[in-house]
Amino acid sequence: MPSTSWMKNSFSMNNIGKPNLEIFADTLLGQAKVNKNILVVTSDSRGSGKLVNFGKELPDQIIEVGIAEQNLVGISAGLSAGGKKVFGVSPASFLTARSIEQIKNDICYSNQPVVLVGISAGISYGQLGSTHHSIHDFASLRTFNNISIVAPADNFEASEVIKASVGYDKPLYIRYGKKPMMNIHSPGTNFQIGKAITVSEGEDITLVSTGETVQRAVLAGEILKTKGINPTIISMHTIKPFDNDILIKMAKKSKVLISIEEHSIYGGLGEQCANIIAQNKINLDFKILGIPDEYIVNGSQADVLDHYNMSPEKIAALSAQMLG
Repeated sequence: MPSTSWMKNSFSMNNIGKPNLEIFADTLLGQAKVNKNILVVTSDSRGSGKLVNFGKELPDQIIEVGIAEQNLVGISAGLSAGGKKVFGVSPASFLTARSIEQIKNDICYSNQPVVLVGISAGISYGQLGSTHHSIHDFASLRTFNNISIVAPADNFEASEVIKASVGYDKPLYIRYGKKPMMNIHSPGTNFQIGKAITVSEGEDITLVSTGETVQRAVLAGEILKTKGINPTIISMHTIKPFDNDILIKMAKKSKVLISIEEHSIYGGLGEQCANIIAQNKINLDFKILGIPDEYIVNGSQADVLDHYNMSPEKIAALSAQMLG
């Protein structure tokens, strides 16, 4: 959660949900109870993936491979080839680095509709440092043909993407963090992989974010409203396939666009936004907020994001400054 005084306002305090990981596990358990074709493969991550109850209630639908992420991907691909709907669950930092060749060949090239779930993603591991951070996963996986990438923002998106993934017919990577999230969307909101959600629509400035930084954009929007600025806020939950249409539409009506992501500034949400803006010759002020090319400072997830100018206050201040 952002370590900011703005978390004390009524909007945020009345809208705190559960960690997205817990919602993922609860939703997957519910789906697996009625669909015996669903299997979960874990790499010594049953506890950290909140899958202990899944193992107790459905012991025949979970497979433990130990600390062997490459094996996890290969086994998941094989089970998928045999007709099972497989969810491979492992810490994102290892799943999308140690197993990169297996994801490329066994999953994507072989066209196996496995759902790879990267847990404790981004900088969720906090003080464990750079070895455990996954600020590379968007960049690495975006380059592979035939894989979709989703980073849910809140409990609603966390649940809806699992429901959608059961029938999804191509490889899919989903990343989840560890902290309780604000409930941003109402239950009636439409969720579709590949289609962004407009949280609020305003004028002059657009804040486009993904995953757990969306709540920071929402809180920044609350600050901006006190200054008479009503921003458009977009939850770009799907990094690939990217919703080009919504970005182009909002960029054309805005004077300023800021992207916000718990990822390297290279190869992620921001660079994709820059690509689309440049190729469509849209003239506006644009800024990428993310993790710069350096060894990340040590600290909690909230402290690190704040340090790299992604606190709601700093986002709001930058927005106002860019608007002039």
